[in-house]
Amino acid sequence: MSQPSQQQTPPGVTSAMDPRPDHGEQSYRGCGRLAGKKTVVTGADSGIGKAVAIAYAREGADVLISYLDEHEDAEDTRRWVEEAGQQAVLVPGDLADPAHCRAVIARAVEEFGRIDVLVSNAATQRTHHQLEDISDEEWDTTLATNLSAFFHLTKAAVPHMPSGGSIIGTTSINSDTPPPALLPYNATKAGIANMAASLAGLLADKGIRANSVAPGPIWTPLIPATMPAEQVESFGQEVPLKRAGQPVEVVPPFVMLASDEASYISGARIPVTGGSPVL
Repeated sequence: MSQPSQQQTPPGVTSAMDPRPDHGEQSYRGCGRLAGKKTVVTGADSGIGKAVAIAYAREGADVLISYLDEHEDAEDTRRWVEEAGQQAVLVPGDLADPAHCRAVIARAVEEFGRIDVLVSNAATQRTHHQLEDISDEEWDTTLATNLSAFFHLTKAAVPHMPSGGSIIGTTSINSDTPPPALLPYNATKAGIANMAASLAGLLADKGIRANSVAPGPIWTPLIPATMPAEQVESFGQEVPLKRAGQPVEVVPPFVMLASDEASYISGARIPVTGGSPVL
């Protein structure tokens, strides 16, 4: 299975993708596993974040939708959350700015009173086949968006998280098997996995759990927006299942880790990779 050759301008939008990703709009069925929880999901306008926001709402949670500037996609996420009967709060802005990370958390506390679940999922990447093509600015921006934001969001959120709270970082199979052309992205994803594991020990006495989810190739706007067209066409064929995953297929561990069912799971990294092992 493959996708047609295609490219977009970063960060990419869902409406221009062929085929359109499946975020669970028609398929995900909730059963109250997150009833009453107050959640923050970054990068929730599209891709994995959008699928997580929809699932959380259908499981009974209110959702703050953090995103950069993809307003049309974010409004669509809001619609699905509200159709599930839950409160949706949209907060646009650049998570590479530590002050904005703190503003996201402050808005969540203002709207919800507390934060039960923080999902740090927003990310950026670029493809470069020569080290010298990676600018200092791109290196700094990638680390700030993907990794430092996780730190700033968590630091701001923890004082407002009750015992039983859950922090989830989106890492990647790339942290174990890094494609050379995605060097800055790979480094951030390894850092997220390590940071989540560290937080599990650091926050245990507060009753707050920290884990990460490691997706493999998932069909999101980031792919046509950051990869060469010919690479987009073959994207996902390298894994044993021979296809890219859909955002909805990454949702189950995010729901489980956010739920009280996972009360003894902390410091874990759960792979969703289409058959490629994460060690």
